[in-house]
Amino acid sequence: MRLSLDKALAVGNELEVEAVNCTQHIVLTPGLAAQCGYSMESDPWGNTRIYSSLLGCYVDNKDDQTFNVGLRLRLYSQSGVVTHDVDQTCIYTRWASREILCDRNYMEVSDFIAGAKGPAQDVKEGNNPPDASGAAHGIWKLTFYTPEPVAMVPREAEQAGYGLMLTSTRLVVRSPYNTAETTSEEVGGVPMEVIRVSAYYQTLHGLNVVNMAAACPTGGVLFINNLISWHVPRLMTPLVDDSFEVLELHMGINGKRLDRSQMVTRGYTLSTTRHHFVIEIPVGSPDGHFKSHAPDYQYHITYSVEPMLEVLWRTTGTQDDTRYKVLFPITTPLMPQLPHFQENTVPEARVFTVLGTFLHDVVLKNITFSTGVLTVEESNARGFTIQEHRYKNGTKGYSLSVPFDSDVVLKNNPELLVTTYSLPLTFGFIVLPEETPFAHQVELQASLKDVELPTITGTCDKKHFYITVKYGSQGNNFQAMVGYSHLTPEMAEEYKFQENGTHFSLVLPYDAADTAFELMNTDSLRARVDLCLLDHINNWVLADLYLSCTFPFTTTTCYPNGTMTATAVKVQSVAELVPSRLTLKDQSCKPVFSDDRFALFSFSGDSCGTTRTFFDHYMLYENEIGLYYNRGVAKTSPIDPPYRQTISCYYVVNETQTVAVGSKQRLYEPKADISSGQLMVQIRLAQDSSYQLFYQAEDYPVVKYLRQPLYFEVELIESTDPNLELIVEKCWATLDEDWTSLPSWDIIVDGCENPDDLYVTVFHPVVSDSRVLVPSHIKRFSMNMFTFTKDKAVLKDKIYVHCDAVICDTTSQADGLCRGQCVQPTRQSNAR
Repeated sequence: MRLSLDKALAVGNELEVEAVNCTQHIVLTPGLAAQCGYSMESDPWGNTRIYSSLLGCYVDNKDDQTFNVGLRLRLYSQSGVVTHDVDQTCIYTRWASREILCDRNYMEVSDFIAGAKGPAQDVKEGNNPPDASGAAHGIWKLTFYTPEPVAMVPREAEQAGYGLMLTSTRLVVRSPYNTAETTSEEVGGVPMEVIRVSAYYQTLHGLNVVNMAAACPTGGVLFINNLISWHVPRLMTPLVDDSFEVLELHMGINGKRLDRSQMVTRGYTLSTTRHHFVIEIPVGSPDGHFKSHAPDYQYHITYSVEPMLEVLWRTTGTQDDTRYKVLFPITTPLMPQLPHFQENTVPEARVFTVLGTFLHDVVLKNITFSTGVLTVEESNARGFTIQEHRYKNGTKGYSLSVPFDSDVVLKNNPELLVTTYSLPLTFGFIVLPEETPFAHQVELQASLKDVELPTITGTCDKKHFYITVKYGSQGNNFQAMVGYSHLTPEMAEEYKFQENGTHFSLVLPYDAADTAFELMNTDSLRARVDLCLLDHINNWVLADLYLSCTFPFTTTTCYPNGTMTATAVKVQSVAELVPSRLTLKDQSCKPVFSDDRFALFSFSGDSCGTTRTFFDHYMLYENEIGLYYNRGVAKTSPIDPPYRQTISCYYVVNETQTVAVGSKQRLYEPKADISSGQLMVQIRLAQDSSYQLFYQAEDYPVVKYLRQPLYFEVELIESTDPNLELIVEKCWATLDEDWTSLPSWDIIVDGCENPDDLYVTVFHPVVSDSRVLVPSHIKRFSMNMFTFTKDKAVLKDKIYVHCDAVICDTTSQADGLCRGQCVQPTRQSNAR
């Protein structure tokens, strides 16, 4: 008899089964269940099956035809105890002469006897039969064969765990497996548990004996290619001594027979060989179940199923029938199983999606991302959607969704416009109910052509390049190159770098160190700035700009007194040019000033190899700036220099005058009268150390950073007297425009730098050039930008610089300041 308990009642509860015997309730412990013919089996979903032998201890037996089984089920849970009473009646009349039942925890044999009546009796001494009065009829004694005979009275047998019963027509002996009186034998290559016993019982006609035996398989299972093959001996020598005939052969599952069509549908086969009955069951058939395991943190599964074999045979000699029924639970060995994950990512949706499918007893506990370990709850809180899915076949799935823009997703660019997104994951699981942990690694990848490159635009005015960079989809993740130089923080400060999260901008003077000069004309200079954005890893060019503009630039200046000045520029076509090596035609005439990009020449029209040519209304003065490497080559084989720049000055000839010149001796030396006059002095701030460009009135206030150099020029204007020299006597800085205001700080004191200043004021020499005709009329010095502070707080973000100057006659022998400007200051250790 089989009773099924629905999982809705059993899941999450502890089950206790009691047998109902009239008004008594007896708890079926494992030992008592095996002795009395009860067994129980549960699948992983909580479905529980309780099996009871019709000849069990507590079954109400009516003439071996009607059987009533009563059970009380106690379900213990956290909320309390719930009881369910079960009462089931079965009618069974198809008894064979001998019935053998092999259940999961016991084996039972019952033989038909005639005229037996009464319970088992206890005979304490000897082999004497019960009292001849016949007041009590039943089992008197048992003899087990191991193979040595072991005699027991019923009370001793029951104490040893055996179940004994004498019904109206049958004598029943039931034995748990592996008792002292059972033996292990191999029959047809299959290990079997065997019990042999002679039972003596009292009838109305006297004392009878019946020889009984049961043999139950404990092995015989083969696992081949996902197929379970169960072999049961066809000739069971412990049970059959002579020839026999098989009358019926059936297969079942979980104690219930299957017909032929059911077997075909499930893929089961039942066959007979010369030595065995063979049942074959595919692993994964619907009547069994899988179970998860995790030995050594590796995922494995087993498959369990309980087939039933039922055979009815008849011995040829005695014509006695034997019904042989075996309920045999089978569990496969551990099978390594790689967890199945299916990636469902649609790259255009920009979300990783993965689904893992598992057995019902696997629980996801945490996930290890590239940034660390998160529990399921923490992952959902971070916006990583984790969902559990239940399927009709009893399995479950876990799905995970992670956006591409999450910080746990790794990104790289295998191609310029392609982004590969990677999501390495380690899923942490446990197997219930053992809570055995295991882990599985998965790496998801997706590629998208989604890179938006940065763009560069630029414009120019008369002095500067203006460049704007708009970031692409990867932000400012690039290296900027200005010319051949990486854009360093120092360069960014010099080029007025500004950034707002989506753009950055630069402002470069046309003659900045990182620009290139392409072409020079008499009144203009074409300069170019190259900006290139490079990928950090692959050095790909993400964007570039080659901005070329023409700027006003005077290369040659012609003065009325015949002085000529010319500026040579190092253009890109002569990249190896060293400007200081340039000369005029007369190679002794070298630059009066030069650096790595410019050379300045100043000469008169009758020097340095200058030629003069007369035309109708003008005169042409010409010279040439060149680089003459071939000084030793004979003049008969002239070689063009690698650099040549022609200098031309035109002077208009209006008319010719005849001038008569005479002389006579002076009667007295000329004498200068002392009188008052006006000399103009100006102070200007240069844009850099070349002192070529100056800030105009509209540029003020000029913004400078602390310790950035400031280049000042003090000049005597509207005078061409070479005998005059300008001396800067004193310079100081104030917070206000009023030169008498306080606080103030001395910059130049008595013609020299302030000895109390840690940051030295530097005087720069002045040479004649196209702008400077009389160098003694100009003084140049530089200082570092500073600010006034009090208690470490800035008092004001502006300073004003004031200077006092002295005009000296260089022909006099004056003392004091007129001896000359201090040019080698002494440095002290004090600070502002």
